[in-house]
Amino acid sequence: MSQAPAVSLSEVSFGYGASPRPALSQVSLEIPAGRITAILGPNGSGKTTLLRLLLGVLQPVGGQILLGGRARSAYSRAEQSRLVGLVPQSEHVPFDFTVLEYVLLGRAPYLGPLDLPGPEDRAIAREALEMVGIGHLAERAVPNLSGGERQLATIARTLAQAPAMLLLDEPTAHLDLGNQSRLLQIMRDLRDAGGTLLVTTHDPDLAASVADLTVLMKGGQVLCAGQTEAVLTAEWLTRVYETPILVYRVDGHYLICLA
Repeated sequence: MSQAPAVSLSEVSFGYGASPRPALSQVSLEIPAGRITAILGPNGSGKTTLLRLLLGVLQPVGGQILLGGRARSAYSRAEQSRLVGLVPQSEHVPFDFTVLEYVLLGRAPYLGPLDLPGPEDRAIAREALEMVGIGHLAERAVPNLSGGERQLATIARTLAQAPAMLLLDEPTAHLDLGNQSRLLQIMRDLRDAGGTLLVTTHDPDLAASVADLTVLMKGGQVLCAGQTEAVLTAEWLTRVYETPILVYRVDGHYLICLA
């Protein structure tokens, strides 16, 4: 029996308030398990809305979303948190948590209502901090971190959550080149260990660097989806970004630039 897609969307639509233009319009899409899929498109194309629908923060006005072949309502709240985790573009931390305390929040789906994190949870949190390269910041207060350090702490928190599917919303936006490279390798390692990753980006270079599959979105609709090398073409990117774009491949690497 073939494995069910990690995510299946069928004719999914969503709109914000009284806006006459839907944020998503009849989107049908399957995200396979065990792969890295990039959702690529310009600002306002519906990428973040799609992630919020997958998380259950928003509810579609039409269509159906299945996670692992089942409706979200079939899972308990803890099961949902073990199934899907999000690295947002930015996150407000309301208290002066230390970095370690903040990352330990990712262990909540594995604890009872009155349970405190135990030694195993702390070990997992510290391992996540080391993985993203900020183990030395474990006792620093989160408000005292730089923007890039805070993004790495958020990534570590979601890694400590250990979801079956990891959603990353523009994850490299606040990272320097070295930490971007580190994150891309972490993503590959998670994929190679059987994880499913869905990353949104407006940057074709990010999709080219890490994605097995790429979905092009524009105006709340899916224009094209498939293997990354078939999707990242000059024709498709020029259509999506409405400006002439050139795409070259040299020794298996992409060079994407304005014409």
